[in-house]
Amino acid sequence: MTLTAPPAVTQVIDVGLGPVSIQDVVDVARHGHGVNLTAEARAEMARTRRRIEDLAADPRPVYGVSTGFGALATRHIPPHLRTQLQRSLIRSHAAGSGPEVEREVVRALMLLRLSTLATGRTGVRVEVAQAYADLLTAGITPVVHEYGSLGCSGDLAPLAHIALAVTGEGTVRTADGRLLDSADALAEHGLTPVVLAEKEGLALINGTDGMLGQLALAVTDLDHLLKLADIAAAMSVEGLLGTDRVFAADLQALRPHPGQAAAAANMARLLADSPIVASHAGPEDTRVQDAYSLRCAPQVAGGARDTVEHARTVAHRELASAVDNPVVTLDGRVESNGNFHGAPVAYVLDFLAIVAADVASISERRTDRFLDVARNHGLPPFLADDPGVDSGLMIAQYTQAAIVSELKRLAAPASVDSIPSSAMQEDHVSMGWSGARKLRRAVDGLTRVLSIEILTAARGIDLRSPLLPAAGTGAVVRALREMVPGPGTDRFLAPEIEQAAALAASGALVAAAETAIGALQ
Repeated sequence: MTLTAPPAVTQVIDVGLGPVSIQDVVDVARHGHGVNLTAEARAEMARTRRRIEDLAADPRPVYGVSTGFGALATRHIPPHLRTQLQRSLIRSHAAGSGPEVEREVVRALMLLRLSTLATGRTGVRVEVAQAYADLLTAGITPVVHEYGSLGCSGDLAPLAHIALAVTGEGTVRTADGRLLDSADALAEHGLTPVVLAEKEGLALINGTDGMLGQLALAVTDLDHLLKLADIAAAMSVEGLLGTDRVFAADLQALRPHPGQAAAAANMARLLADSPIVASHAGPEDTRVQDAYSLRCAPQVAGGARDTVEHARTVAHRELASAVDNPVVTLDGRVESNGNFHGAPVAYVLDFLAIVAADVASISERRTDRFLDVARNHGLPPFLADDPGVDSGLMIAQYTQAAIVSELKRLAAPASVDSIPSSAMQEDHVSMGWSGARKLRRAVDGLTRVLSIEILTAARGIDLRSPLLPAAGTGAVVRALREMVPGPGTDRFLAPEIEQAAALAASGALVAAAETAIGALQ
């Protein structure tokens, strides 16, 4: 299955014997990069395929090569039925239901399955792996559905929908978003459907690629959002007339968590030389200490950072894995194993959903302080222009609170659940795919919560005029003001919240701060 006329792609990454990186996953999934199978990978796949073909000719049954699957593994399948066996496996396992999964998730999943195929440990033919490379490079994305994976024996249903597409069945989306039958889309790009041989159907669906791809994307998103959380916290400290003294490096060193130190350093730099902070830093300020949501911002954001780092470590280990069952070992044995169980990935997906909920929770508490005259130190109620006539940002906080409540529900772990399947052969499953799906919603919710805090804090800072903010926080306010007006009478608020969320998600707000004060940690 080869491309007769390669489509225009901006860049191509190599997929070989070693792991792809998290950045490779992002580049292929989000930025449309194509892929190239290395010569070393092709040679290793060809070598191990010969071992599978030898076993296929052996009269003794070998699981995954000449037998049925799962609870049906006891049946020996004669050679003339093995093509049908592979086709039936893929068709029956492509049983997903519900809405379409996002294009970037499917592309990440495809790349990661290709990466495992390229190790040579699965025993598939080179042309099968090339089929995945061709689909990615052509921008053809199989339709995968929300429900169907239990996160054990691999992300079976999602992976089966992709395998179905390379055989010319099922539906796909083209690069321009058209929904086509797979056979028609392949024909448009000069591609020929694959006919699967022994072991290949199983190799295409036995992997943690769906949950791992979403983990890689989430880690990337949270790296950005935790910088944004530090910006939001610094803006709130400034707008609420808080102190920056608690962010001092020597105080953080007394509790040497690396994430906490990084978050505090970011907040200190963002508030450096702030005229607003300086205006109340003398002995006339009678407040002893700020509320926890301000004072403990580095501890919460720092704990979140350290959790992301743990998740990144798990992701790197999984990216370096060759997950299949059975697997072809380096010395040529074909062995059954349990490496497809998603538990290690499922746990950190759940951890990150907890992180997203808690970072959002402390953000909402800071927003609420701005709106309450008993706690906002001289600002108008709800930051309204004419309180009573105007409601200001009252309901923006309601929206935040609704999202935070949802995030708390999404933080309930999926990985502690298990529903037996396959006639009790698969009697403990990870539910990692479910954990990944709820984490994606949590990341979106966190983005929106932080954007509302920044929207609120920016108005609070503006209302401190003629006092000016620090260079870092001021740059963020100016970037926001390019899209969202400052204080005034009540306006249609929903579009402003969406504009702030778009700026937050795009990286524009973090970029504005970093342009002013340098890279954040």
